[in-house]
Amino acid sequence: MTFEIKDTFRLDGAPFQIISGSIHYFRVVPAYWRDRLEKLKALGCNTVETYIPWNLHEPVKGTFRFDGMLDVERFVRTAQDLGLYVILRPSPYICAEWELGGLPAWLLAEDGVRFRVSDPRFQAHVADYYRVLMEKLVPLQADRGGPVLLMQVENEYGSYANDPAYLRWTRDLMRQLGVTVPLVTSDGPEHERLRGGTVEGVHATVNFGSQAAERFASLRAFQPEGPLMCMEFWLGWFDHWGNPQHVTRDPAEAAAALDDILSQGSVNLYMFHGGTSFGFMNGSNYGAGLEPDVTSYDYDALLTEDGQVTEKYRLFRAVISKYRPIPEVHLTTPIRRAAYGQVPVAEKAGLFSVLEDLSAPVESVHPQSMERLGQSYGYILYRSPLRTEERVDRLRLWKAADRAQVFLDGKKAATVYDQELSETVELGLSCPLGADLDILVENMGRVNFASRLEEQRKGIDQGVSVNGHWHTGWRQYPLPLDNLDRLDFGRPWAEGLPGFYRLPFQVEEPGDTFLDFSGWGKGCAFVNGFCLGRFWDAGPQKRLYLPAPLLHKGENEIILFETEGKTAGHITLCGEPDLG
Repeated sequence: MTFEIKDTFRLDGAPFQIISGSIHYFRVVPAYWRDRLEKLKALGCNTVETYIPWNLHEPVKGTFRFDGMLDVERFVRTAQDLGLYVILRPSPYICAEWELGGLPAWLLAEDGVRFRVSDPRFQAHVADYYRVLMEKLVPLQADRGGPVLLMQVENEYGSYANDPAYLRWTRDLMRQLGVTVPLVTSDGPEHERLRGGTVEGVHATVNFGSQAAERFASLRAFQPEGPLMCMEFWLGWFDHWGNPQHVTRDPAEAAAALDDILSQGSVNLYMFHGGTSFGFMNGSNYGAGLEPDVTSYDYDALLTEDGQVTEKYRLFRAVISKYRPIPEVHLTTPIRRAAYGQVPVAEKAGLFSVLEDLSAPVESVHPQSMERLGQSYGYILYRSPLRTEERVDRLRLWKAADRAQVFLDGKKAATVYDQELSETVELGLSCPLGADLDILVENMGRVNFASRLEEQRKGIDQGVSVNGHWHTGWRQYPLPLDNLDRLDFGRPWAEGLPGFYRLPFQVEEPGDTFLDFSGWGKGCAFVNGFCLGRFWDAGPQKRLYLPAPLLHKGENEIILFETEGKTAGHITLCGEPDLG
């Protein structure tokens, strides 16, 4: 099979209009991949697109994972089995409202490394990763019998920098490692972004959500020849914690915008199916302040977070039917929603009482960031005795992120968030000599877009001053929370302080369900050892999606880590989502 970019896209010499939809395999449990792909085909799409997140595939430098939810080869082959073609966008940067835009956090442990430019240290890391990744992707290309038609060079680069040597290097590296299918870039349609984000020998595409004629005219003025394509047609949007409500887009208006695109060129629907940013993988934006994304990546997409068909899906299907026949597709994966009712807390233990079980402390004169301690995600607790102070009037955390809770002698003293961390906190609290000063810092999700990528060290990266002087002698407890099997619920618990909660429940028949956190404060949830993600009463998201394949018949276990001391004594497993 041949796929070429000529006057138009050509598949085996014949004109080919790409009608694609985005599904991120790493945001969907593998048991549901086929279902989501079948629904994509039933929409009338002929292609699926996915990003590839570097930070998941190389979580530790030199350690690679392609199993389970990270089996990109299996995802691509599943698409091929269904007669779908594939577009791969293999990073190193993906954006995607994903933690650090897909860059691995361990890059931040190295002083002075510049991301996404011609920095030899950064390029060496990319090359090491690509040598492993491309061994898996190259055999999947169309000219080798696979379904992959296109691969992308970088991502929205014109919104970040304008280093043509770096783009040429990335392009050449992919070619050297065996990529033979056509290459593309994707950027905003403004000429400044196109000039900064494109590279010779690579076809340019654009990203937008409306005004197709104007956006494509801009692309045509920049690139006079070749097919027009919107690589990201934004048919919805994402939510930040603290938004007043879930962001939606009128289905009829979005469908009309799709018709405009298809009348002129090719498209990739972003997102066809959003899925979930499981674990600690949500990204953040930074405007007036930090804007962390919620756990759900529903995106007001054509399928809901749990894969249900929407009215927008039906309208889009009608539009696509004007441009190609809609195939008959038999859905093969039984999926149902289930409500299991209230699940009471059975056991609880305080964070401070189980600290030594979960973490081996690291001592240093001044506190160190997560990354310098080899930690990427989660929380970190800093502890130091007050050796000279019997009163804490003023406290300041230097180069700290993202959210810190301060405890003095086992009592909560303050909560400091984002920009407040660069300010002096007035406490005015007395304490016994030798009392512990504890600071629990949460990584809320690293910024995934624009110029702050290199500033995303979490925890405390410089020091702590107490009453105007540097306070030294710290014990640091990394808390990635990847070892909750060590929890001892026989240890003490104290009201109003961070703690762990165990909620066992029985399931006769697993179904998709939603954890309702009414009455709870802030934290994260684990089911049978799998981290579903974060919850926060700041909203708008009020329930976390729990896919049925994460459950099993018989006893299941929920463990919650709650940081605010706000608990309800139970949670409710509901049969429908609540995104606010």
